[in-house]
Amino acid sequence: MTHQNLHLPVNPDSVFTIILGGGQGTRLFPLTKERAKPAVPLGGKYRLVDIPISNCVNSGLKRMYVMTQFNSASLHRHIAQSYKFDHFSRGFVEILAAEQTLTDTSWYQGTADAVRKNLMHLLSHSFDYLLILSGDQLYRMDYRSILQRHTETQAEITVATLPVRRPDVPGFGIMQMESDYRIKRFVEKPKDPAVQDTLRLEPEWYPKLGLEGSEELFLASMGIYVFNRDVLTRLLDNDLMDFGKHIIPQAIQTQRVFAYVFHDYWEDIGTIRAFFEANLDLTSSKPRFNFFDMAAPIFTHPRYLPASKIHGGSIEESLIADGCIIDHAALERTSLGIRSFVAQGARLNRVIVMGNDYYESAESITRHESEGKPRIGIGKGTRIENAIIDKNARIGNNCVLSPAGKPETFDHPLYYIRDGIVMVPKNGLIPHNTVI
Repeated sequence: MTHQNLHLPVNPDSVFTIILGGGQGTRLFPLTKERAKPAVPLGGKYRLVDIPISNCVNSGLKRMYVMTQFNSASLHRHIAQSYKFDHFSRGFVEILAAEQTLTDTSWYQGTADAVRKNLMHLLSHSFDYLLILSGDQLYRMDYRSILQRHTETQAEITVATLPVRRPDVPGFGIMQMESDYRIKRFVEKPKDPAVQDTLRLEPEWYPKLGLEGSEELFLASMGIYVFNRDVLTRLLDNDLMDFGKHIIPQAIQTQRVFAYVFHDYWEDIGTIRAFFEANLDLTSSKPRFNFFDMAAPIFTHPRYLPASKIHGGSIEESLIADGCIIDHAALERTSLGIRSFVAQGARLNRVIVMGNDYYESAESITRHESEGKPRIGIGKGTRIENAIIDKNARIGNNCVLSPAGKPETFDHPLYYIRDGIVMVPKNGLIPHNTVI
């Protein structure tokens, strides 16, 4: 994504942003066992929610609500510590957790229901356009582009879309456009091949959209919407639960609903496999998502940690965050989060280590060792491959952690396997000499 000299076609104060934190995050379990989905760590030092918030800040949009309803404490803490705008701007990022009222005691039942239940908070602010984003996607977008398209087409609703291949179609809302980009049809997650055939992107669109080749493509909803304020309040005056399943298909019949086609890297990291592969890709020499793009930086909680210390070893295509200590270990395609400790002789291949919330004291290390328990970090001589090690985990000496020869999904008191990936949960403990 490039941030050219795009000027916001409307006053930034006329745009309000909602970031949907999602539900319980069952597809990302056990990463969501003790945290909300937007608070899941990413790329060594970030959180998922940093992506849409940073995109907003880089686009000049600084009024945001993040909606969540599960395990919101760590998310609330992260946002409070990370995003502080000055006293002379109207900017803020606030959490809206699901709350009971005298008239409603239920959880959010869908994306539209979440917005409906917070309309009283939203409508207390002045805005003409509501930008709705998802909290579990990895991408860069200058939202000034979609707002510009929204105003140019005099749309009442704009849906951001992405060209996808047929195998991906059942996971998305798929749409068709008129020649002026107006959406004429929207089908949520079509699985019938015959229905999919009718939704194919017509070849004449390819040159208009800058698409090369002749591969079969479909236009998928990215779950990013722009609504005019009055249209939003009118369309939510009912009991429809979801934007993709209910609101958008119905609105096409009565409102001016247009598509904005996005061409850059975008990944829905709502599953363990997608999350794992997206993090591993960040370790490559030319990752598809570039955290080093300072034209549009990704912001997060500023920490005052020492530089990482490497006593020796072998490191290939790996990310090492702040404050790590690596003692003659071998890392390949590995991401080390903040304050990670990797002991002598450890070998990590295709591993996401999320790091630690604190440094363990010498007294604590001695006490744990006297009890036969490992210190926080990766122990001596331990070998790990194709794994995610969550925060504050204690992996003992001479352990072997690998999903090889094991089922795709498996639950054990000490670890989990999801999508063929070994997962040690937050604060988990793997005793010395454990082989799994």
